Amino acid sequence: MKLAFTTLGCPDWDLNTIIFRAKQYGFDGVDFRGYRSELDVTFLPEFTLKRKETSLRLKDAGLDVPCFSSSVRMFTTDSSAQRKYDLEIVRYARLCQLFDAPYLRIFGGKIGDVCRERAIDIAIKNLMKMAKIGEEHNVSILLETHDDWLDCYLLKMLMESVASDFLGILWDIHNPYVLIKEKPRTTWQTIGKWIRYTHWKDAKIDKNSELGYQISLMGEGDLPLRKIFNLVKNGGYDGYLTFEWEKRWYPEIPAPEVAFPQYIKFMKENF
Repeated sequence: MKLAFTTLGCPDWDLNTIIFRAKQYGFDGVDFRGYRSELDVTFLPEFTLKRKETSLRLKDAGLDVPCFSSSVRMFTTDSSAQRKYDLEIVRYARLCQLFDAPYLRIFGGKIGDVCRERAIDIAIKNLMKMAKIGEEHNVSILLETHDDWLDCYLLKMLMESVASDFLGILWDIHNPYVLIKEKPRTTWQTIGKWIRYTHWKDAKIDKNSELGYQISLMGEGDLPLRKIFNLVKNGGYDGYLTFEWEKRWYPEIPAPEVAFPQYIKFMKENF
């Protein structure tokens, strides 16, 4: 079992703290989703001018970078946004090469009032282009179960339409289960062959809250975590179980100094 965390959960930590805490708590890897005040790490000196130093420090600490998590959207009808994503995904693909990170995360994006058929056509076209970039850089582009692209049958259609070895799925175990009530077994049986990476979290269902749920520490929410773990384990998945603690977006939730070691303890004691 390989455990990592995304830096979404520790927006105030500098690189020294990230490395120290990761080793202290017993993590195997760090997924960079922003660093301190900047969300796009491809513009930061730690990942440009000092990238070799950063990479070496992580390797010397025995830490992998299993994934870089971009803000790229697969679907948009905004031409200026599309140009931005076209540039961003290339920057991240190059970064993956430099850090030996096998995966680059992208989002689906909001469909809005665009008809479903047109949205799917645009998505397939963009995914083909992104998969080609992944192939050129030997990195797999992973579409996260997020936004308006949660339904496993829709994701299966996209994967089959593009049919690239450099395109896969990041299963955020929370989103389909909580947001569209998709059973984890259905998710796994439908798209498990494309799932190469996973995000883990827990939440209490709360229809009276703004989100419809309350972010929880592991084991304190309503997600069937053991069932999901057994699904992926029995299905042959041996990749990272990455903790996505959304501290950057929800500063009121417990600090990473609380949530991160609790995640390690829960996962090692229960799985």
